[in-house]
Amino acid sequence: MVTPRLDRMFNASGRCLDVAIDHGMVDEPSFLGGIENMRTTVHTLAEAEPDVIQLTPGMVRHLDGLRGRRRPALALRTDVSNVYGSTLPRHPFSTLVDEVVDIAVAADAVCVVVNLMQLPDQPELHHQCIRNISRLKRATERAGMPLMIEPLVMAPNSRGGYQVDGDLVKIMALVRQAAELGADVIKADPCTDPEEFHRVVEVATSVPVLVRGGGRAPDDELLERTAQIMRQGAAGIVYGRNIIHHPHPRRMVRALMTLVHEPETPLQTARDILSGTEPDSRH
Repeated sequence: MVTPRLDRMFNASGRCLDVAIDHGMVDEPSFLGGIENMRTTVHTLAEAEPDVIQLTPGMVRHLDGLRGRRRPALALRTDVSNVYGSTLPRHPFSTLVDEVVDIAVAADAVCVVVNLMQLPDQPELHHQCIRNISRLKRATERAGMPLMIEPLVMAPNSRGGYQVDGDLVKIMALVRQAAELGADVIKADPCTDPEEFHRVVEVATSVPVLVRGGGRAPDDELLERTAQIMRQGAAGIVYGRNIIHHPHPRRMVRALMTLVHEPETPLQTARDILSGTEPDSRH
């Protein structure tokens, strides 16, 4: 049964803020900003009390020593890929970590995370991802471990690597494929028009949909987009660079937690929390 772990993943509101700091897995130097010292990063984020922190198998140890409310739940990255730079490598790949579900169980994770990537003219990579998901699905069912699938409709690497395509139709098709493959949670791309995101939620057929943040965005743009996405029925967000690259990551987490768990909160309240002029509510 995956329900007990999902109950820990999602706040009493039924929503979730997952801070993704698993970027060091991909061998891309530009992704290391803000996570050079992982122990410090994890402990800084934990002080802001997000629902979940997303880590790799080698970085789980940095949750050691955190207790009570300060210990976020763990989402464990299961695969390593090499397609995030500005130039696509000669041999693109996505490979599962061996026995990774056993690692997740031992670490008391609430879910495991795997990619379902769609890059231009790279059908072999998409095929690898489907094989990874098929292997993981059997193992997660045996272990009672929720499976978070991350459908990524990526723009050409020449735009800078790991860029969101934003095409609603493509996103909907890949999200539906993730649901059909057995996702318990889906981490989806944002579409170009946030007001259309309810269509992504609908096509996921009752699987909770979290929205990834993508590259660093201006503060007000990020907060406004988050508020819009939550009003469209998203179950939460998975943000990484927009938190760890921010000058005040703890404030950013707390501002986003307000928008995620209280979607009717005025946007100005989140702005005030981020600016440090108003104390945040705790969840």
